[in-house]
Amino acid sequence: MSQIKDEIILRGLKENNLKNVDLNIPKEKIIVFTGLSGSGKSSVVFDTLAAESRRQMTLNYPLYVRNQMPRYERPHADLMQNLSPVVVVEQRAIGGNSRSTVGTYMDIHPLIRLLFSRIGNPSIGSATDFSSQSSFGRCPECGGYGEVIAPDLNKMIDFDKSLREYAVKFKPLSPSGWQGRWMITGGLFDPDLPIKDYPEEKRNLLIYGPPEGEKVFAPFHTKNGPQPHEWDGLLPRFTRLYINRDISKLKEVSQDDVLTVSTHSLCPTCQGSGLNPKVLECRINGLNIAEYDQLELPEILVELEDIKEPMGESIAQQAIPPIKQLIDMGLGYLSLSRKMGTLSSGEAQRVKIARHLGSSLNNITYIFDEPSAGLHPEEVDLLIGMLKRLKEQHNTVIVIEHNLSVIKVADEIIEMGPGAGVNGGEVVYQGKLEGLKNSPTATALNHKLKINKHPREIKSSFTINKASNNNLKNISVDIPKNVLVSICGVSGSGKSSLTLEAFAKKYPESIMVGQGGIGISNRSTLATYMGIMDDIRSIFSKETGQPAGLFSFNSRGACPVCKGKGVIMPDVAFADPVTVLCEACCGTRFSEEALSYRYQDKNIVEILALTIDQAIHYFTIPKIIKRVNTLKDVGLGYLTLGQTTSSLSGGEIQRLKLASHLQREGQIYLLDEPSLGLHTEDNGKLLDVFQNLVNRGNSVIIIEHNLDFIAASDWIIELGPGGGKQGGQMIFEGTPEAMLHAETLTAKWLIDGVRKHSGRVIW
Repeated sequence: MSQIKDEIILRGLKENNLKNVDLNIPKEKIIVFTGLSGSGKSSVVFDTLAAESRRQMTLNYPLYVRNQMPRYERPHADLMQNLSPVVVVEQRAIGGNSRSTVGTYMDIHPLIRLLFSRIGNPSIGSATDFSSQSSFGRCPECGGYGEVIAPDLNKMIDFDKSLREYAVKFKPLSPSGWQGRWMITGGLFDPDLPIKDYPEEKRNLLIYGPPEGEKVFAPFHTKNGPQPHEWDGLLPRFTRLYINRDISKLKEVSQDDVLTVSTHSLCPTCQGSGLNPKVLECRINGLNIAEYDQLELPEILVELEDIKEPMGESIAQQAIPPIKQLIDMGLGYLSLSRKMGTLSSGEAQRVKIARHLGSSLNNITYIFDEPSAGLHPEEVDLLIGMLKRLKEQHNTVIVIEHNLSVIKVADEIIEMGPGAGVNGGEVVYQGKLEGLKNSPTATALNHKLKINKHPREIKSSFTINKASNNNLKNISVDIPKNVLVSICGVSGSGKSSLTLEAFAKKYPESIMVGQGGIGISNRSTLATYMGIMDDIRSIFSKETGQPAGLFSFNSRGACPVCKGKGVIMPDVAFADPVTVLCEACCGTRFSEEALSYRYQDKNIVEILALTIDQAIHYFTIPKIIKRVNTLKDVGLGYLTLGQTTSSLSGGEIQRLKLASHLQREGQIYLLDEPSLGLHTEDNGKLLDVFQNLVNRGNSVIIIEHNLDFIAASDWIIELGPGGGKQGGQMIFEGTPEAMLHAETLTAKWLIDGVRKHSGRVIW
């Protein structure tokens, strides 16, 4: 009897743009899904395979438990068989508040606290007492932040102005907010007198509040008439509301707003640890918990392996695997106290991967969404080694990837396409690397690296002097103007610190396109995001004499049954959720009245169904044409005006964000890894956009690992030589041709790409 082949069987997949796809995916292999951005890769891997595996896993729990768990709708498919449990490592940026560190994110820190509470000397108490967020553990001076933040009077108040002229420069306490309006209308202070001209007593009352033991009240106007409200002074109010609270939890004010009107210095009581001095007296082998936190990971590993006390050893053994995982991912230079918000995208990506890999389970399906994102070519080798180790442990590894080095190590390649969006959704190839022919990925594999041999002439430069942000070692650099500049180097080498911090601070007029999301929702469309929906509604309003709100599914034009959602989610109690197309509007989201009006023979739904390519020829208004053209320029011509931003792939979101910035004609563009999520074919289009921007007199500065972009630049700046403490130095400045004679890590890969373009080239 022949053995049944163990593989995942998928039949009739119809999620998003998938056109009835059938797939057999072998287990215990590295499977790479590739294809143009928007071709349907995520629809197969995340929206079908991962969603169904998670849905079936929850079926093992009793209903009252399932009610508390995330609930998954059954994907649109005819058959899904032989799925195994999934671990998903997504592309989404790591969240986390101002206190989130590598130690807390990796769940190592709770174990270290437990260790100190059990074997530390002198004994303190419970594990929570070793936390800067507990009432006992936090430093009494800085409240657990490690920094003493004090308001700076001269940054907060312009003494030459009156209250009405916004003398208070901190927005929540200025006339634009209720507290500022109350200062003006309460009668305590003259709103039109410059602060410098106040009598001393009045000025002290405004800034410091009444003398100790006294109270002063001013009427505060409410809907029930004036109510007495206590005035406590600008500085006491600022300290109480914005310093003695976790700023990251305040909705109306950002941390940056507070820091711009404050000075902050290391807390002298806890030396920046945020911990109570009593907690810091407790030690293991001579080190307290704050010193543990500051050690680089290989050093903390030595300390943990040195613990021989039985209970302590059992706790230490649980902390060792995730630390080893981080070291194996090339992050040994980090410490547990490193704030997650200060990591580069490549570092954050590897921390995220490491978090999921401490498991000894096997027969799992690991799904990675572009794990090479943010990684230097040198670091991609580490990643490939990790993928191979996972496979050797009898797991199935499914990777969505555009990086050719990763594609080349796949046991099986599945390419989606042939195009993107409505032109995608089919399997164009499945098999081994050598069989891949006549497809975008096959073309990419044979693509030659083109070194820019005629860089633009450099006539002037932007100057940065003695930058010391994060790990930068007091560096000074001239960045050429009006050319295409690539900033490269291993992750953590200081690229973002130089470009997005030091440069952006000196040249605040720069247009920055970072890696953050775009606030996607199923009510946000391409037309609304690009700011042309209002114009389209105005056209209809003028043409028909009806109010513009009638042509919005978020306003008067919404279908009365589904309230403009296009679908209905009936309450099915504890059963799997189900989404049903709204029968009243057939999914159009608009009311019958809204659909009865037309402009140039099309109703609002038919206009929103136009692709970007079609819209260019349909509209005549210059503003709409200009914005639609920017979408075409970045290669999104196949999307429709009404496409929801929540349905876009990572590469499409990246380009949409770029298009929204390109419509502002700026002078300086700073772009953080613009190639993220893009297939090689899409890269070429993006490179054309950058070259056109430079040709029109703009300066374009990109942080990039992609050798195509680096080779096409006019000027390259490389930071390094390593990451973290080993980085932050200038190791190369020059043209792409000059880099071919350098001895840096990026130069090594650039030379490799030129010598044997069919070898290990990263795109």
